[in-house]
Parts: sequence; C-alpha cells; structure tokens
Amino acid sequence: MAPLLLYLCAGAAHAGWEYDGYYIGEGAYFDDGSRFTVSVRGGASMSAATIKNEVGTLTSEYYYDPATGQVMSAGYCGENCGQYTYAGIADLAALPPRTDFSAFSFAAGASLGWTIPNRPQWRLELGWDHISESEYNSSPLYEGDLELVGGDVSGFVLHLTSGSVQSSVSTDVISVMAFYDFYDGLYKPLNTAIPYIGFGLGYADSQTVLNLADLYGDLSESIDMGNFGDMDDYGVVQFYRSETNSANIAGILAVGLSYGLTEYMFLDFGARLMYVPKIKWRLSNVDGSRNRDWFSAENMFYANIMLGVRFEF
Repeated sequence: MAPLLLYLCAGAAHAGWEYDGYYIGEGAYFDDGSRFTVSVRGGASMSAATIKNEVGTLTSEYYYDPATGQVMSAGYCGENCGQYTYAGIADLAALPPRTDFSAFSFAAGASLGWTIPNRPQWRLELGWDHISESEYNSSPLYEGDLELVGGDVSGFVLHLTSGSVQSSVSTDVISVMAFYDFYDGLYKPLNTAIPYIGFGLGYADSQTVLNLADLYGDLSESIDMGNFGDMDDYGVVQFYRSETNSANIAGILAVGLSYGLTEYMFLDFGARLMYVPKIKWRLSNVDGSRNRDWFSAENMFYANIMLGVRFEF
C-alpha cells in the first residue's frame, strides 16, 4: 500500500508542475528554467533622419525683371516671360532640402519568446512593433543658392525655392531579438528591478504618403510632371496623392528594466532604438503604374520608450 501511495503522490506532483523540465524519478522533478513568454507594450516614439533630394534631373527656366529685381520661373511668368531677361536654367536636383526629418508619434508591439534551458537569463523573442503615422511637412521643400546656366547674363546666382509637401510615414517591424536579464540563478527574483539588454534584426516595412504642391510654378514646366497630376486652369499641375512602401533590414538595440509582480507576470519598462537605412517618398500617376522618386529619409532612427507586461509560463 505504501509504495502505491508514494507512486500516486509523485505522479500528482509531476502532473501539477507548471514549468518545463523533466521527471527524474522518486518524486523529484528537475526545472531547467525555460519558460514560454508572451509580452505586449505601448508608448511613445521619437524619430529623426536626414532628408535627401531624390528628384533626379529636372530643369526649370528662370527670367529676370530688371525693373523690380524679381526673378521668376517660366511657369510663374507664363505668356509674359518674353518681356523679361532670360536668366538661365537650374537643375532642381541640386537644390538641398530645407529641413530634415524630426517627429513624435506613438508605438506599440507584441512578442512571443522562450527562455533558454539552463540559461534562463537569455530570452529569444519574435516580435512586432508598429510606429504610428508621423508627419513631414515643409514649404518650400527645397531651398538654396544655385548658379543658373545658359542665360543672357553669365554667373547669375539665384536663391531658389521649389515645391511644398505635406507627407507622412508609418513603419512596421518584424524582428528576432535576443535579451539578457541580469540576475543570478534559475528563477527571476520577485519585487526586484531586473535590468536587461537586447539586440536583433528586423524586417521594416514603411508606408509613406506624399502630397506635393507646386507653389512656386517651377515644377509644372516639365512635361514629365504632367504624368503625376492634372493641369488646372492656370497651367499649374495639381499632383495626385501618392503612396509608397519601402522595405529595409532594420537593426535594433534594447535596454530596460523588468519587475516581477508574480512568478508569472512582469512589468517591463524599456527603450528600443531602431535603425532603418532608407525610406522613400515617390510621386505616382493616377493608377500607380508609374513612379518618380522625390525625396527620401536616410539613416532613420526610431527611439521607442514603452511600458509593457510580460507573462512567463
């Protein structure tokens, strides 16, 4: 009878054990510290990048009014250009952006993971992070001093402005991350702040929206620009709303603190720095069958500060 009771007690203990491991006999059970993890998080995201002119070769003619000192594009003076002095041609591709990218938005994410057996300080996670829509608006988009060529007066340097944009970008990142939690032993201490670091790679899909306006009359001169909008009664192209997707390999670093409320649930406060090499904004025609690069955000950094909760089973 005694051996039977001993067997039943050992079996019950084994069946009711919450964690992964293996039964080693005589009522003993070895816990290797491995856990299945699920986490969710949300917070704020700050982003910054360098804006680069991606127009390509696009020339515009300029005229000079000696009476007023005004210099205007051919699109601006229209049929009256003949009464002014021809100042020359400028390539808009040489104009620098007026401002770089800097924005604030919101971020959220979720992960599934696993702590490594006998090395529970290490966690591996498959995660998803979403950085919500942030805006990049600039009027003008491009601005700078350029020397005009081919005009009636040589060496004519003009301060040029071109285009106005209202645009936005949102990014989703699917990542594989490795984390290290700084504590000793097989079990995370409760009611204690546990620092951690993490690193990994991800697939970043960025969606951009571009609304371009020709406020200075220079863009509508090009025949090619007519493919990306409709000409109004004043001869100015009203550009279509354009959407673009950019795919990148993203690098990710993470630091933070977790705090054990129970052996199953941990609060998590952390920061994730994500690097995305290049995000593009393109002009599109009415059916999206033709595109033209307009500008890009190079070396985009997202800094996400998030509070979350992690469950370990």
